[in-house]
Amino acid sequence: MAPVVKALSAADDMESVVCVTAQHRDMLDQVLGIFNIVPDEDLDLMTPGQSLHALTARVLVGMQTVLERHQPDVVLVHGDTTTTLATALAAFYAQIPVGHVEAGLRTGDMSAPFPEEANRVLADRICHFYFPPTQRSADNLLAEGLPADRIWNTGNTVIDALFWVRDAMKDTTFSPEIYGSASPFIQEKNTQILLVTGHRRESFGGGFERICQALSNLAQRYPSLQIVYPVHLNPKVQEPVHRHLSHFDNIHLIRPLEYPDFVRLMDRAHIILTDSGGIQEEAPALDKPTLVMRDVTERPEGIAAGVVKLVGTQSSTITEAVSNLLDHPNAYAQMQQAVNPYGDGQASIRIVDALRGVSL
Repeated sequence: MAPVVKALSAADDMESVVCVTAQHRDMLDQVLGIFNIVPDEDLDLMTPGQSLHALTARVLVGMQTVLERHQPDVVLVHGDTTTTLATALAAFYAQIPVGHVEAGLRTGDMSAPFPEEANRVLADRICHFYFPPTQRSADNLLAEGLPADRIWNTGNTVIDALFWVRDAMKDTTFSPEIYGSASPFIQEKNTQILLVTGHRRESFGGGFERICQALSNLAQRYPSLQIVYPVHLNPKVQEPVHRHLSHFDNIHLIRPLEYPDFVRLMDRAHIILTDSGGIQEEAPALDKPTLVMRDVTERPEGIAAGVVKLVGTQSSTITEAVSNLLDHPNAYAQMQQAVNPYGDGQASIRIVDALRGVSL
């Protein structure tokens, strides 16, 4: 959402108010700092071990107060978080039109990813304006009976943010303080880097055990391959990852990275192995073959375009998918050179232009 905030701030004919709930405090503060955004309202709602029930209720009540204070003409929400759903509902109760940035993503399975699929589906039912990132997402909205004159295919704002950060970071170094034991290998231009991220709750338990087994297989099969894994802080991720992988010399388990440092690492990587939704769009925009450790995805455009491949969480499937890209240059080139369907970096401008023309 940061590029949208920037685009609104630059608009002479609009006044914007930025509200955050701090659902993910540490990650939020990093992004606010990167883009030099100071929220007008910070609900700071997250508490340790908070349930989805409690978070939803606290966002709903907190946003009621914010909306009463500012009386906005339109509320913009983004994506598929619990904050998005609860804020859309609060605005709906206040009879304020809601615009959904990154609308229309669907897996068709309410349990995967959980609770994100339900969040985005329910939010779209009560929103008024829709800014889907691709034509397929727009078609999903049309198929659900939503009005075509309130849908704008803008591209995804994540690509706007990605290009901005990539350009800002292009002259920085890969310091050991940030990248740990991986730093010297990342700086060697001829070293192949496999970048791994994993945090999905549907993979907790057996899924992460199998993912770790696949990484173990790859580390042994390709001794010169350097596997760099910024490990999510959730104990259900930390425990199996460190238990299985901490003894390998070519697996580097590093702390979670701030967004600019992560973008820099993505831009350096040879292959990206992830279960993240956003990375499915960001990595192909950087021409990186991307293997997704999920069984379904709400971003099928990348699959259709050939820039992304679903590999699930079975050890053998993950191992062979990575091996295929390492062993067969033609397979690698096909994924690398496919056209990224997620945008050109101008989505935020299109959203602001669309809002100028709406009738409230």
